[in-house]
Amino acid sequence: MPSEQKVDENVIELPIDGTLDLHTFHPKDVKQLVADYIEECLQNGIFNVRIIHGKGTGTLRRIVHSVLNSHPDVSSYKLAGEDGGSWGATIATLKQNSAK
Repeated sequence: MPSEQKVDENVIELPIDGTLDLHTFHPKDVKQLVADYIEECLQNGIFNVRIIHGKGTGTLRRIVHSVLNSHPDVSSYKLAGEDGGSWGATIATLKQNSAK
């Protein structure tokens, strides 16, 4: 008799490739999501992270920047240049000595 696996439909698997697009996420979920994504990037040897928060009202950008300000493994961050999404994305540099 085959065993049935329960699938949590609220779990979304994201590729860990250094780019996190927040367009489909609710602002209340962004703080933890960004922190978790940073940890996964470190575990995968990714030290430059692009976080796409959109231009909109700036709510997601402010949340992202508050996480980056307080995260111990973030060396620096800045808004992306014109070729990287301008002020709709943030580029964060992670501390390489923090790789897990």
